[in-house]
Amino acid sequence: MAQRFGRRRFLGAAAAGTLLDSSLPSAEIVGQREVRLEFLHPKELEEAKVACGTIFQPLGTIEWHGVHNILGLDAVKAHALCLHAARKGGGVVAPPLFGGVGGLSEPHTFIMDPEDDVFSKHLRPWLEQLCREMARDGFRAIIILTGHYGAAQQIVVRETAVRMSRALGIPVLGTPEYWLALDVGYTGDHAAWGETSLMMHLFPNTVDLARLGNPPYQGIGGRDPKESSAEDGRRITETIVSRLATLAQKMPTWNYETLDRFVDAEAALVARQLSTPRGKKQIWTAWRNVATAMRDYGKHLAEERFDEIKAAVAKL
Repeated sequence: MAQRFGRRRFLGAAAAGTLLDSSLPSAEIVGQREVRLEFLHPKELEEAKVACGTIFQPLGTIEWHGVHNILGLDAVKAHALCLHAARKGGGVVAPPLFGGVGGLSEPHTFIMDPEDDVFSKHLRPWLEQLCREMARDGFRAIIILTGHYGAAQQIVVRETAVRMSRALGIPVLGTPEYWLALDVGYTGDHAAWGETSLMMHLFPNTVDLARLGNPPYQGIGGRDPKESSAEDGRRITETIVSRLATLAQKMPTWNYETLDRFVDAEAALVARQLSTPRGKKQIWTAWRNVATAMRDYGKHLAEERFDEIKAAVAKL
């Protein structure tokens, strides 16, 4: 069933950007703990860090996502998932960063670093500085969740996280959200069934399937978005949020032995993603069988089964 655009009602400055009738109501309405970093007072932030020393950094960009979805889908989606996870498991959420590597050759797409450019000039140093500042402020774990996931974007995010984990001595996870839900059939797409279902659950008033018309659809990659549903979005959301919440609780408590095992597994993964193309242009080579080889990545990560992640990487 098509989701029609309804009238949007906003709360005002105290909860700017949060729709009253979305499934992600503001903390003020439902009495939940405020987890958005930019809305916390100093005392509240100190209390939050004592309770759980994890900070989430959502990533996305401004990019065409079909005529039926909003342009900021990637960052909006990642931000919402992080908010749900922080409210469930602890931690705080930094404002989403709109800008990344690549983007479709479609209207209204802002490209900060070229597509397939693993030598990022903008995103990588920005993430490095954010991680340094987060660690300097006393956070004991960082989760960078990217809702924008071209191959180079994924590589840059994960490689930066690995390097900063080693340099800062705290766990930094950098991953696309779909890697945490591969085992429930969400293998990543662009404005297709997966992303559209997530938005139908998280921000239903932003999706209008009636605008699609008949295929082929402009700038959409993956399963037909007309098969999307809020129920599918709910199922995917619950899987991702549950694993993020578990990680938020566990990561600040890891000793150096656990940290080293985590970093070794993530380093093996990003090394495989980087080296498999053998310097050629086929940057997506390491993703050919990711849905099967890495199917249990999210589960293994949340359960700290890092050796099993390394074993799965060898099958890519």
